[in-house]
Amino acid sequence: MALPTYASPLEKTWHYTYLVICGLIFLFLISPILIVIPLSFNAEPYFTFTSKMLALDPEGYSLRWYDKLVTFGMQAPEGERGAAFWSDFWQNAQWMQVTKNSIIIGFFSTILATALGTIAALGLTRPEMPYRKQIMAVLISPMIVPIIISATGMFFFYSWMKFPIPSFEGGFHFEWVRLAGSYFGIILAHAALGIPFVIITVTATLFGFDQSLVRASASLGANPRTTFFKVQMPLIMPGVISGGLFAFVTSFDEVVAVLFIADHDQQTIPRQMWNGIREQISPAILAVATILVVISIALLTTVELLRRRSERLRGMSPQ
Repeated sequence: MALPTYASPLEKTWHYTYLVICGLIFLFLISPILIVIPLSFNAEPYFTFTSKMLALDPEGYSLRWYDKLVTFGMQAPEGERGAAFWSDFWQNAQWMQVTKNSIIIGFFSTILATALGTIAALGLTRPEMPYRKQIMAVLISPMIVPIIISATGMFFFYSWMKFPIPSFEGGFHFEWVRLAGSYFGIILAHAALGIPFVIITVTATLFGFDQSLVRASASLGANPRTTFFKVQMPLIMPGVISGGLFAFVTSFDEVVAVLFIADHDQQTIPRQMWNGIREQISPAILAVATILVVISIALLTTVELLRRRSERLRGMSPQ
């Protein structure tokens, strides 16, 4: 907001002081990210800026750590980069495997969290819903309770809980498998952690929804199912997608629950980064962090675009 021309000297002083304070806070928050990105191009195996990097010498910068992400765990990392190389990368590269796990777990946990969170938000916004505040407090508790407590409880509960899966060995039958140490258990844990973000986002969207549209749809003969999919859902879709993106980011970034619940062969990107820091410190972790920063920026940009679209649909901002 521009400073008005009639502002007094004191107001002008405070205005520019306020801008400086906001700039310093923003710089403090963004500095860790700004440091990680150039360090990922360090030619030396250090987590600090070398003299060549500070002097902007091209020899001080390299893509070796990004190449390390591709070749780590491959059977023939030095081979010619043809079809056989990339097939080896797809099947054996460690970072490729953990990326697959993160995407699969994130996708299914996001679908589950978005569906359950949207249903819960629809119920919590109905005026006849009893004990709405108490139920809301329970549903968003995974966001408030420290994750180490939630992960510990999930570990003991999932170690006791079992679910049936189909097996075709010796004929078709079901085998009971523990939730702990299974992909299904990790998906359920990540969905539980992502549901609060979906509920909060969709609830905020529904509070700005014009309920007269529902009554108008009913007066025209539409049943509740048709009203929801034809009237409500298109208008709240930006909020639903935003909540789903937050749930996906929560799943993609989660490491504590994975440490407790996942088996040794169910590594995700954050857990692999944790293992790399604990076992062998390598700047390749900084390369992964840089890639995740780029992905996060893309997701946040998508959320912001959806928020603006939602405001336009509800008439809260100019076209």
